[in-house]
Formats: sequence, C-alpha cells, structure tokens
Amino acid sequence: MQKNSHTQPGLLMPSPESVQIRSHLLSRKNAPRAPLSLAEQRVAFELFVENYIGYPLPLPEGTYVEPVDVDGVPAAWIRPPDADAERALLYLHGGNYMLGSLKSHRDLVARLAAATGMRSLLLDYHLAPEHVFPAALDDALTAYRWLLANGTKPEHLVLAGDSAGGGLILALLQVVRDKSMPMPAGAALFSPWTDLVGTVESRTTRETADPTFTGEAINALARFYAGTQDAHCPLISPINADMHGFPPLRIDVGHDEVFLDDSLQVADHAKAAHVPIELTVWEGMWHVFQLFSSILPEGQQSLEKMGTFLRRQTDLRHD
Repeated sequence: MQKNSHTQPGLLMPSPESVQIRSHLLSRKNAPRAPLSLAEQRVAFELFVENYIGYPLPLPEGTYVEPVDVDGVPAAWIRPPDADAERALLYLHGGNYMLGSLKSHRDLVARLAAATGMRSLLLDYHLAPEHVFPAALDDALTAYRWLLANGTKPEHLVLAGDSAGGGLILALLQVVRDKSMPMPAGAALFSPWTDLVGTVESRTTRETADPTFTGEAINALARFYAGTQDAHCPLISPINADMHGFPPLRIDVGHDEVFLDDSLQVADHAKAAHVPIELTVWEGMWHVFQLFSSILPEGQQSLEKMGTFLRRQTDLRHD
C-alpha cells in the first residue's frame, strides 16, 4: 500500500449500526427481486437510505438548499450555517452514471458541506443510457467553468464525488489540465469507479465480502455509459489516466467492495505522477458507506476527515 495511505479501522470494533446496515444490504443483495424499469430504479435509488431508516432524512440543522441553473444544467447550492462565502465545493454524485439526483445525494453533500464549512454545488448531470459519454463530462465542465466565471477563484475551489461521480471528477481534471484551465485546489473521492473495462482483480476477489454489488453486475453496467466508445479511454476509465499536474487528492474506499482496486491503482498512479495523495481503506466498510452518515459512525468519521482535507487545500480555518 502507498506510503501516504493507511487502513482505517474506524471504531475498535464495528459499530452496531454498521453490523445492522451490512445485514440489511446483504439481504437486499441476495433476495430474489422482479426486474425494475429504469424509472423505478431511479426512484428506488433516491429512497435507498430513507427506506432503510424509515423516514425522510432531516438535513443538518441550518442547512440551506437553493436550486440553481448552471448554464442549462440543473443544480443546487447546499450551504451549511455560516458557510465561507469565497470557497466552494463542486460535487458530482454517483449511481453508475444511470441513477442519482439532487435528492439522492442531498443529505451526503449537506454533511460534507458542514464538515468543510463551504457552500457546495450539487450537479444534476445528464444520465445514461439516454445521454452517453461524454454528456456527463460536458455537464461537469460546464459547471466548473460556471463557478470560475461567477467569481470562484481556483485556489478556493475543490471537487468531490462518489462512485461514478468520483470517476467523473478524475475525467474532469484531465480535461481542465489539457485545456490549460486553472486547476482546483484539491479533490476528494469516495469509492471512485475508475475501471469501466472491469479488469481489476477486486471485481472477483472482493465479491463475497461486498454486501452490495457483484463484479459481474458492475461490469455489465459500464456499456450504458460508454455507448459506442472504447471503455479503455482515460476519460471513461480514469484508471488509465495520465495524472501529471493534478491537484492533491484524497480517496476513501471500503475494504469490502468490488471497487477496491479502482481506488488502489489510481492512488498508485497518482503517486507515480508526483500528485499528493491520501488514501484511506476503511476496514469492514462497503461501497460509498458515507451515504449512511446520518446514522453510521464510520461514515461520520470519513466525512470529517474529508472535510479536514478539503479545508486544508484552501487554507480555510475551521475549528
């Protein structure tokens, strides 16, 4: 493992909440279910955490949500109380490029915003299969340009994303660099999906431990985003990217997920490109466990560490 990475045990023992959530996820993974239409899958994903908890998630006290049009792309500003007015976080949600919305990730982004003390822009980018590559990437670039054009300085701008959104952040960084645009101050990735070809070993070696996904299912989904393009393309599979010139990165990933090697190999490539990289592998955790942060102590710990990293990149004091 990388010199500047470590395995994070979280609590000394798995929290009772993590044991209960894992049991719930495993039962969902193994239960026979009738196929859902894409529209039904999107609604189910929006209610994924709420259905487990049994009630709508209350946002952190004082959170302000403001819908905004980002040059034609729907988005929402999510502001914690006393958010720093100069600094901003651009967040790209996960959902295998086919699912996810302003609703599905509002709670997660609100908690990350609180941990950073920054206003956060959650982007509702176009989804596959209706909009294949590079539609989502084009939307991400539109949002990045919009933030700069509206007065956010690059040294005050950070990026974050989970799963497909994490991979999309890495694709966006390639485009920003190659267009000679100013780079953001840093980026935080939660379990990024970076290998859409599906050759990483963890697709099979972590399949039994993963309470949520099978490697076969994940690999089958990649074609819906890639469309007719070669999935080896670094903008589709950022595990193949040249990362020279990237800003400091932090990656948090669960030890028990088929996406584990997507993070480990990206961290290796970042180190080889002399990009400052922090990698934390969370023992006993699954894919984007931070979605359960409203009740999961390990998720709360991860968000606090991510918040500390992002504040540090913009030199924002936050005690």
